[in-house]
Amino acid sequence: MPVTRPTDGEYVCHGVTWATGSPQLLLAPLPGGPLASTEVMNQRLGYQVGRSGRWCTGRYTFTDTINVEALACPKHATTDHNSQCFACASRDEFRFAHQFHQGGHAPDALIAYMAQPHWLYLATFADGTTKVGTAADPRGRSRLDEQGALFATYLAKIPDGRAVRYLEDALTRRLGLAQSVRASAKLRALADLRGLSAAQDSHGQDVARAAAALTDMNVPTVLAKWTPPSEGDQLRAADSERVLYPHDLREGEHGFTPRSCIGTQVLVVLESDDDASYLLDLGALKGRRIILGPFSSPGTAVQPSLF
Repeated sequence: MPVTRPTDGEYVCHGVTWATGSPQLLLAPLPGGPLASTEVMNQRLGYQVGRSGRWCTGRYTFTDTINVEALACPKHATTDHNSQCFACASRDEFRFAHQFHQGGHAPDALIAYMAQPHWLYLATFADGTTKVGTAADPRGRSRLDEQGALFATYLAKIPDGRAVRYLEDALTRRLGLAQSVRASAKLRALADLRGLSAAQDSHGQDVARAAAALTDMNVPTVLAKWTPPSEGDQLRAADSERVLYPHDLREGEHGFTPRSCIGTQVLVVLESDDDASYLLDLGALKGRRIILGPFSSPGTAVQPSLF
């Protein structure tokens, strides 16, 4: 993925990625050009939402048997509730991954990708909800970093992507574990966080149940704890003051500096001398057209943009 520092101008936001080991905002420049990305932490983001609606966030293609590259939509097409236009969705080589174990068509590149070892994991969020998930071996770290969890454990390393998805479905059936958690629920739970003990206890209980189920299925377990990125330390602190950001990120003008980040959830200050910290989800910008520049949130003074 090209890493180009964006300048002031208009972009389609592709969301937050942890692929490089730290949170970065991925942006497709308009009217065209390679994807750009910039560090999220401790840099002021000033932007104005451009044309309303949702815009295609492109597709994924394989650069070899284990690496996947994000590409911008060549037509910068609009979409409805989906993140891709029809043309990009039909050419996306990764789109069959989640149904791969159920049979049907899969491109050769995806077949090769799924043949490599995969991790089975549990991730627990601030409200104690636990989900089961999978990640290809090269994505074992970044996949968990981007989840927005407080605690996570790698349960087992499975020889291939088809087998690991059978196990993911099996744990959902046996234990009632979710395979996804809504971003709004993650955000609200972090806003209401009063301590880590409840989520930690919930995670431990779910790991024990999952390990017992895997043993019953004759699957060797690893039970390796994930170490959360330091970027989220302030958000994980129970005594860290935070309130939900009061404005809709998908319209108007905004300006803030992220001080802590868990997944796509960030704790920001509006001005450098602000005492108040606000919690918001940068994932809400995915598929939106934004104009980077010297913009500020309502009620704050304009400061120069660092972009």
